Amino acid sequence: MTDDKTEPDQVSDLAQLENEVEVSVYQASGPGGQHRNRTYSAVRLKHLPTGIVVTAADSRSQLRNRKIAFERLARRLAEHYHEDPPRKPTRKGSAVRNRERQDRERESKKKQRRRPVDPSEG
Repeated sequence: MTDDKTEPDQVSDLAQLENEVEVSVYQASGPGGQHRNRTYSAVRLKHLPTGIVVTAADSRSQLRNRKIAFERLARRLAEHYHEDPPRKPTRKGSAVRNRERQDRERESKKKQRRRPVDPSEG
């Protein structure tokens, strides 16, 4: 039994994702001890269909950074392609409809009281 936690469909998705990605490596900068600033261990992935770019310079290992970058890219692509389900229109409740009707009546009465008094009606 293997400890590989990837499903078969995830492996095919990863292979397809690798075909859609431009991989470039560069020297990581910043703190990190010996060999970090001299080796090409940082990885930059550009997903060509969407233009999404992710980088990983977390580790001194290029292979580990590559794995981290692919995980980040998969997460960003999931966010990019996610669609919320369409909202279903709902009716207003009876209490809300009654309150709105009362508000309209109150405004109407207020405006009626603003009218100037006609001396001929008196």
